Amino acid sequence: MSEEAVVRILKEEEIGLISHLPCDRAGLLCSMITSMSPHVPLLREEDGVGVSAGAYLAGIKPAMVIQSSGLGNMLNALLSLHGTFHLPLPIITSWRGVYQEAIPAQVPFNSRLPEILRGAGIPYATVMDADELPRFREMLSLSFAEMTPTVTLISPACFTSGACPPPDFPDRSRTVAPIPGSVLRTPLMTRYDAIAAVAPHLGSALCVSNIGVPSKELYAISDRPENFYMLGSYTQASPIALGLALSTDREVVVIDGDGSLLGSAILPVIASLGPKNLTIICLDNGTFGSTGNQITQGYATTDLAQIAAAAGIRQCVQVQTAEELDAALRAKRGGPWFIHVIIRPGNADVPNIPLSPIEIRNRFMEAASTTPPFR
Repeated sequence: MSEEAVVRILKEEEIGLISHLPCDRAGLLCSMITSMSPHVPLLREEDGVGVSAGAYLAGIKPAMVIQSSGLGNMLNALLSLHGTFHLPLPIITSWRGVYQEAIPAQVPFNSRLPEILRGAGIPYATVMDADELPRFREMLSLSFAEMTPTVTLISPACFTSGACPPPDFPDRSRTVAPIPGSVLRTPLMTRYDAIAAVAPHLGSALCVSNIGVPSKELYAISDRPENFYMLGSYTQASPIALGLALSTDREVVVIDGDGSLLGSAILPVIASLGPKNLTIICLDNGTFGSTGNQITQGYATTDLAQIAAAAGIRQCVQVQTAEELDAALRAKRGGPWFIHVIIRPGNADVPNIPLSPIEIRNRFMEAASTTPPFR
């Protein structure tokens, strides 16, 4: 059976974290993946790119199992994150649109995937029947040997027919905690001020900083090997931090932004998995700061602390001054925590980070593999 062969290969190749979304043409495989541990059920395939990057940075071999249409959501993140930092990620897909496809909307994108992947420079293999499954193992090996994403397009002809078996549904009854909210005052802190308040609390924690100016500001304030400076890949900061938190016992902090989190589906995934070593610091200036401080749609209407709480993150706090931020960081115990920091727009005049992507990756991975001193 092809599903059993896929799972066996994943185990033999010591894949340590699988991110996945279901496909009804590969129902049994989807069910078998959910029985493997650990695994991350996603709401959007793009988030799995960051989760997988975080796992690898912590020394764990990742993989993704998805429907091939999800590759359309992932291409920019794959090239800007894994392509920039040279990170491996084997992706196993149920190849829609090519074999007895009943849904017309699956055909236009999926039927062109070989050409799209070639154009993107992503190695791929097609598996049209069970006898060709060795190509899947070759793609797994190639990904880690060449430090690159790879894709295996597996025809639904290889899988047992039928939809995903229904799970055992747990009791959904619960008491919903009050959603935090407060009267928002005119913000005083800039992002630079907030990062300066956060930096003394980082200690030996692994820290992921959001793309663009936030990373440059963190570097200027407190450069350390435990900082992973993102250079691109919009929306991927918190997914990377989640992958890290699931793959290490170390404390993990992510300095994210309101624009990034509003564009992601990661908060419910974080809430459901509940990593106790993860703290999300959302620096909310109501703008896309790195691209010129353009106002977001949530500037005057959206409260991200309420969104995080509604997503299921139980430990949420909203702060507006350096003193309140300092107190929140001192008070946090366990997690995941969501600290919503209201700041005013504006970027500090700081230089570019004088480190190559590979230097950032290598020194971070070395720091992540080192046992931190007791403090």
